[in-house]
Amino acid sequence: MDEALVRSLTPGVLTILVRRGADFAAAEDAVQDALIEAFRVWPSAPPRDPKGWLVTVAWRKFLDRARADSARRRREDLVEDEPPPGPAPGVDDTLQLYFLCAHPSLTPSSAVALTLRAVGGLTTRQIARAYLVPEATMAQRISRAKRTVSGVRFDRPGDVATVLRVLYLVFNEGYSGDVDLAAEAIRLTRQLAAAIDHPEVAGLLALMLLHHARRASRTAPDGSLVPLAEQDRGRWDTRMIAEGIGILQAALARDRLGEFQAQAAVAALHADAPTAGETDWVQIVEWYDELARLTDSPVVRLNRAVALGEADGPRAGLAALAALDDSLPRYAAVAAYLHERDGDPDTAARLYAEAARTAPNLAERDYLTRQAARLNAARRR
Repeated sequence: MDEALVRSLTPGVLTILVRRGADFAAAEDAVQDALIEAFRVWPSAPPRDPKGWLVTVAWRKFLDRARADSARRRREDLVEDEPPPGPAPGVDDTLQLYFLCAHPSLTPSSAVALTLRAVGGLTTRQIARAYLVPEATMAQRISRAKRTVSGVRFDRPGDVATVLRVLYLVFNEGYSGDVDLAAEAIRLTRQLAAAIDHPEVAGLLALMLLHHARRASRTAPDGSLVPLAEQDRGRWDTRMIAEGIGILQAALARDRLGEFQAQAAVAALHADAPTAGETDWVQIVEWYDELARLTDSPVVRLNRAVALGEADGPRAGLAALAALDDSLPRYAAVAAYLHERDGDPDTAARLYAEAARTAPNLAERDYLTRQAARLNAARRR
């Protein structure tokens, strides 16, 4: 069975059930039941209309569940509303479902977590890593969000800021994680930018394009990670970079600076440098200062320490790093890099090995392991 097809159909099926009166938690359960049935039936009897098949089966699964609890009172009304036979509409409902999941009854963080899990296809572990919390904590948060919206009609869509946060995290997982979701996040953000005149929507789209333009150069033919300074800039997608910079400049001209515009400005400065040595690190530090003011994010301050180390020397970077919590993801990797630049290969090798043990993906782990091995081998010579 084509798993990519199933992934593309699932949000639309879930949206249809929600529109027809199913509460979110029950609708999600029914869709999962329908997917299990599809995996059983489709290999031997593929339907002519996969989406219509999923809608019909999911609705019947929902009715079966509804008959077993307090929804029994509404049973006959629900039966009358059963979707008619025939092809289901071919509308892409994914972006609308993002808005529906960002329900006003949820806190922004809970809405993001729920949407990432139910619509974005991320695992609880991936979401927990993005939020810098234990997996068990995130599992509880998602469960509470489902309970909160259970029985709530999804007729009040959430705000743009929450949807942007979801799209940003989906893109990040697709860009640097194990699941390729980056192209889907860009597609949905383009849709949102076409529908809403908002500088932060434009900023997010610019940020995604500027990062995605470098994707072909991020890994070597053997799959190993290539750091930004060593990437072949001739492989960067210059048309995508030009588009991203143009979108960013138009957004910044509106003088309503936000987090995604500031991040895109950092990405644009990297993309604009002909070589790594010509990167304008002083401006990058200034943009990180803006980002820290806007977000007060420890991850932003970690990235600022790297930029400061490039602009003012590794000791300045290490001083900035010392003010941060050493349990932050990638803290050890940053410390290793700055110590190596400061002429302390022994400490750097130890920290590279430590960073490798907690790396979020295989490519990053292998890269950090190689850095530790390189320094250890040089020390033995």
